[in-house]
Amino acid sequence: MSGLLSAPTLFVSGLLLLVLFTGGLLAYRLKIPDVIIFLLIGIMIGLFMEESELMHYAAEIGIVLLFFMLGMEFPIKVLGRMARDIYIPGLIDLVLSFGVTFFIALFMGLDVTSAMLVGGVVYATSSSITAKMLQKSNRLINDESGFMLGLLIFEDVVAPILVAVIASMYLSGGISGMQLFIVFVKIAALIAVAIFLARMVFTRLRPFIGRLLDEDFFILFIIGFSLLYAGLALWLGLSEVLGAFLAGIMFAEVKQSKDLQNHTRNMRDLLIPVFFIYFGTTIDVTEGLPMIPLLSVLLVWSIVAKIAVGYFGGQVYGLDIKQSWTAGFSLTQRGEFSIIIAALAATELKTFSGMFIFFSAVAGILLFEMAPQIAARLAAMRRAGGS
Repeated sequence: MSGLLSAPTLFVSGLLLLVLFTGGLLAYRLKIPDVIIFLLIGIMIGLFMEESELMHYAAEIGIVLLFFMLGMEFPIKVLGRMARDIYIPGLIDLVLSFGVTFFIALFMGLDVTSAMLVGGVVYATSSSITAKMLQKSNRLINDESGFMLGLLIFEDVVAPILVAVIASMYLSGGISGMQLFIVFVKIAALIAVAIFLARMVFTRLRPFIGRLLDEDFFILFIIGFSLLYAGLALWLGLSEVLGAFLAGIMFAEVKQSKDLQNHTRNMRDLLIPVFFIYFGTTIDVTEGLPMIPLLSVLLVWSIVAKIAVGYFGGQVYGLDIKQSWTAGFSLTQRGEFSIIIAALAATELKTFSGMFIFFSAVAGILLFEMAPQIAARLAAMRRAGGS
């Protein structure tokens, strides 16, 4: 293995990409999310190699492009309309999945900063896993799918802000009331500048971008701006995730999101698996599972919380009982957002978070598959009890 690690970087990079392809093919054949396979590959690689700066940088660019493309899905008007439709279920989700988790972690011995991070890890449902499974199971046409996707969008908007706050806490080794206020001022300023540029500059760039969209060099402008605004967020002591998401929102105002996304999709798809691999290499499994009691409690609570969000939030949204149960049991898997937040942690907490994400993803996939059957039984039991 030491001989392999001393091989030329090009050789090692090519070998890594082929391993990623094999892992993705295996996930495709087994019909499971590729995130799980990539994490396992990363954990195994981490047993034999030290941290790679090149892999870390590639992973960081991959995450920037992921959130940049995500932001391009949300013009400012769409964000406002979504907020009106889903904000109550979204707040229920934030309180149960993040807030209650935070207090559970505090009660079980974690400090405030670590409890915040664990709350962030538990908070967001995996958008990629959920969207892929909705598509593969032909459930996108179901009424509850609109609610689920709306809730995922709400989490997609909240999560970058949450990451920014947690990252600031870790960078400063904790945070006081005044420091937290300063963080929110920075976030507000970054958002305000993004909205100003979106409405005053990018709306006027439509003809310019339309003329250059098919030119080979245009990708330099797209990638360059996304990295620039993500880097500005880092410079302010926030998370690059928030900056990348806001950069995407600016480009969304050009009203050519699909064409713009086509320029960056291939690079994102190349680098995002590297992020999952890199995160896996940082998980130290040689010491066994850390904090098993807390891990067990949070695995159970994370499932209960999402089921409650689906059941109560779904009815607020307008779903019937069966559809609400189906939504709840289909939202329990954690994935990419949790990994991004967990990457901020120290070694033991990172291993804890990695194991939580892995077990949660596996359990969530099983519950997603069984959700319609479970929901039908629970709805029938309620009808029988009511009669």
